[in-house]
Amino acid sequence: MKSKVFLYLFVFALLLAIFQYVNFKNVFEIYESKLNKADERVEAYKDSIMSLHGEVLDLMYFNLENNDDALSYFESDGYDTAELIPFIKDEIYKLNENKDEHPLVPYVSMTDGRMLINKVRLLNHKWILADFSDGKHWGELFITYEIIDKKELKFKLVESFMYPTQTH
Repeated sequence: MKSKVFLYLFVFALLLAIFQYVNFKNVFEIYESKLNKADERVEAYKDSIMSLHGEVLDLMYFNLENNDDALSYFESDGYDTAELIPFIKDEIYKLNENKDEHPLVPYVSMTDGRMLINKVRLLNHKWILADFSDGKHWGELFITYEIIDKKELKFKLVESFMYPTQTH
């Protein structure tokens, strides 16, 4: 009888060991599969990041904040570019407060709204690109600027265009 009990215990222990081995093997394979998928995603994300990094560098090329020659131009005249760049943008946006038509936008609004400058990009120490709209009609401006007496800006519209309205 004792030998049968030991035999049953041995068979039970053997079955338990086999069950645990199979279970551990399945769990291990699942985690290994997840790890491989995660590694593949990491590589894909690294490629995406490198691609986006290249695009960001391209977009930063025509931007005053990243144009060392243009910044040197201002710094040689004694300007603090950290204060000057926001000042220039603010002066353009202040023109939106004009009660009449916008002084830089050569188009009259065809809606109840007014033409306003929405976005400004300082290209260098002389040129600005700006986007304008009245809520329905959109366009862009190419503006030159110069600083007079360190406090006053003079803007000159060089070129502009308005996109044709889309009828759906």
